[in-house]
Amino acid sequence: MRNFFKSFKKGLSKTKDNIVGKVRQAVGMAAKVDDNLLDEIEEILIQGDVGVSASMKIIENLKKKVAHDNIKDAEQVITELKTEISLIIQSDRDPGQLNEVGPTVWLIMGVNGTGKTTSVGKLAKYFSDSGKKTMVAACDTFRAAAVEQLSIWAERSGVEFIKAKDGTDPASVAFDAVSAAKARGIDILLVDTAGRLHTKSHLMEELGKIKRVISKVVPVENIKPKLVLDGTTGQNALSQVKIFTDAVEGCDGLIVTKLDGTAKGGVVIAIAEEMSVPIDFIGLGEQIDDLKPFDPQSYVDALFEK
Repeated sequence: MRNFFKSFKKGLSKTKDNIVGKVRQAVGMAAKVDDNLLDEIEEILIQGDVGVSASMKIIENLKKKVAHDNIKDAEQVITELKTEISLIIQSDRDPGQLNEVGPTVWLIMGVNGTGKTTSVGKLAKYFSDSGKKTMVAACDTFRAAAVEQLSIWAERSGVEFIKAKDGTDPASVAFDAVSAAKARGIDILLVDTAGRLHTKSHLMEELGKIKRVISKVVPVENIKPKLVLDGTTGQNALSQVKIFTDAVEGCDGLIVTKLDGTAKGGVVIAIAEEMSVPIDFIGLGEQIDDLKPFDPQSYVDALFEK
């Protein structure tokens, strides 16, 4: 568990410096705990991609606590800030939960460049290591490099791999993969789809088609659309969640990548406050085991540990 926390601490170091580091600096320079200090903290949160809605909620609650408890100690403000953020992102969800009767199908989607295919490979390793019979399907049939990359990931993880010829209809590949997964007693099938701009309606409609085709083989409750978000995009990630969710009539969970390379990891708080879609995994590095199940407490502890 200690190593697990160390991964969060290391991966979120830039976000910690950008948010909590600046808050500590503001608190250290403040003559007293007043609205001016709290307003400055609010500005730091907003600039740190925590989002306007979440930032306003946090500061409103802080002001009430300061007044009610007559808080004079600036350090206590940091303690209360940690509590408020914890309340926003708290969750008892099991990110790796699968259906009792398989296969569970994770339909992995996202815009180009989010690290989607790499995330599929890392998820394959995660579920395989968890003792789950895992299969990967390469349904990005228009980018040969993606199929080759996924094949290498699957081999490294020791999981079953299904692909088709270049240019094959992605929905057809998905149908064959789900049929094979069902026949072979697979626990989880990871379906890698092509990266697509969320502004291109015909590509978004293709995702809906893939989901409908899969539902001919397994119950719709077994299909879990998962959206991969690039953590470095900050607030822009929120609009992607809305559009992709509409395309597949409900997004089951999020995978936020590249948090180790950005100071914009505060977007996790914004997502928790503004979206009804939970975060399942976060990317904290480039190694195969650096995609971690999202643990809210570890996230908050990593941000606030001195």
